[in-house]
Amino acid sequence: MHPVSAAFQVEEEISTLRQVLSAKERHATELKRKLGLSPLNEFKQNLTKSWQDVQTSNAYKKTQETLSQAGQKTSAALTTMGSAISRKLGDMSHYSIRHSISMPAIRNSATFKSFEDKMGNLKYKVVGPRGDESPADSVTPTQENPPF
Repeated sequence: MHPVSAAFQVEEEISTLRQVLSAKERHATELKRKLGLSPLNEFKQNLTKSWQDVQTSNAYKKTQETLSQAGQKTSAALTTMGSAISRKLGDMSHYSIRHSISMPAIRNSATFKSFEDKMGNLKYKVVGPRGDESPADSVTPTQENPPF
């Protein structure tokens, strides 16, 4: 067989195969339509399958376990902190309204002093030493050396 005629015959076969493939694709599309499968439904099914594959992967399981443990630890820490705050506020509840209005009783309580020291230290860290002091001359604020 001559090379030119062989090339022509191969081109005809390719054209025929394309027509057959196109007909089969139309037939498959029609069957899917009859079965109620749309491209969107196929996408949803593929997405669901992919998500299931992710959830069963070792990396996902390890991440989920780590985040669960972190959440439990955070919850426990917040519960402990809430209890401590409630306890401290409970310690201050024995002061009467009259004392609360005058403030010296609360201001002299250990809880208030501790809170005041922490706030003073925080202000010192944020603002730095007083404007006219150099960092070498400044002293970290305490109850005896309040920053306010």
